[in-house]
Order: sequence, then structure tokens, then C-alpha cells
Amino acid sequence: METPLFNDPDTPPSDELFKDALENAWPVYESFVQAIENEPYGLDMTWRYYKDGTSWLCKVARKKKTILWLSVWQGCFHLGFYFTEKNGAGIPDLNIDKRLKRAYVENKPIGKLKPLTVEVHTQADLQDGLELVAYRMGKKAREQEE
Repeated sequence: METPLFNDPDTPPSDELFKDALENAWPVYESFVQAIENEPYGLDMTWRYYKDGTSWLCKVARKKKTILWLSVWQGCFHLGFYFTEKNGAGIPDLNIDKRLKRAYVENKPIGKLKPLTVEVHTQADLQDGLELVAYRMGKKAREQEE
């Protein structure tokens, strides 16, 4: 089974390391960071080493609300979202890839939360991820985007 990169607790991730690991997905990652740190999102990114997952993960949040978790893999990055049954009800109506919708429906809950992971290689993948970011943030963020 593949695992995210950056497993050394003594080596924090950096743009230089990301560039090497992400390869062709590096410009997509840069677009993601620029998009979420600015309006309409205005999110904060915090990298931390997690012993339970034995890797560095990025918590992307607005104030105290976690929107997603980001991890870096060879040639791509993953955006991990977690939804309750109630706040995930609108996912089938989103303008995202049908495979993501199907994955969400088929994914088994982890406790009370249902996961959805977007594997980002291209700008099209990124658009799906940003659609989920806006959805996760709530109606106001989606309205500001339009």
C-alpha cells in the first residue's frame, strides 16, 4: 500500500521538497495554495507531523473549522475531506467528477464521519477539490465564488 511522502519527523516539508515530489503536479499545487489562501476562501494551512499516521499532514482550516487535510504523494497530492451524514447530503448534487460522487456514496464511515479523497494531478482535479472546499465551507463561500 502506498503511503504519503514526508515521513521523517525531523524534516519538515518545504516548497523545494514538494517541487521534487509533485513533479508535473507542482504548478497545480501552487494554484491550490494561492486559491485557498485568498478570497473567497481565506484558509490557513498548518503543516504538522502526526505520529499516528507517521507523516507530515497539512490541516487546512478557517478559524477553528477544519475544511480538509492535505498530504503529498509521489506525483500528486491528496485532499481529504470528512463529512457527517447531514453535511455530506449535498455531495451528489455538486459539479464534480461522477467517480468522486460514487466513491463518497460507497465509502464506509469512520465513526460518524464519511471520508472523500480527491487525488490531484491536474487542474481538472483541482477544480473538483475547490468545489468540495466551497461546499465544506458552506453556502456563503459558494455564493462569493459565483
